[in-house]
Amino acid sequence: MISVITLRLHLIRCRLVFAADLGFEVGILGGSVASLQVLAAPDFALITLSEFTEQATRIGRVARLPIIADADHGYGNALNVMRTIVELERAGVAALTIEDTLLPAKYGHKSTDLIPVEEAVGKLKAALEARIDPIMSIIARTNAGQLTIEETIVRV
Repeated sequence: MISVITLRLHLIRCRLVFAADLGFEVGILGGSVASLQVLAAPDFALITLSEFTEQATRIGRVARLPIIADADHGYGNALNVMRTIVELERAGVAALTIEDTLLPAKYGHKSTDLIPVEEAVGKLKAALEARIDPIMSIIARTNAGQLTIEETIVRV
């Protein structure tokens, strides 16, 4: 099992290295990829910030492309988001996404439950405050597809 996970990590690194040669301008490190690398399991939002940051650092060392990191929900509340920004900025990512999904999902609930708009805004403000390099992009993401158009507009 370990050799399969190691092989998968090497393949991901190779794809990012050669992606630049193929004309791609950016790469993305998704939670599903990091979860597969670390846990050999699907992305059930069980990976920790430390584990995700380690993968971002490793991939960043070999990638010749800027990397966007899927930081899920920022690994907790606004204070956790601040630490997420610091760690992933230190890892060298060019941008990261923070979403408004309630993670980890409560047992028996869909993973598309959303946090209140005010909490999502607070997380984004915390992310901007924690960012050191103004060039690093912070991308707000929403899973508001199940809401009415009016509710979705409020979130956007």
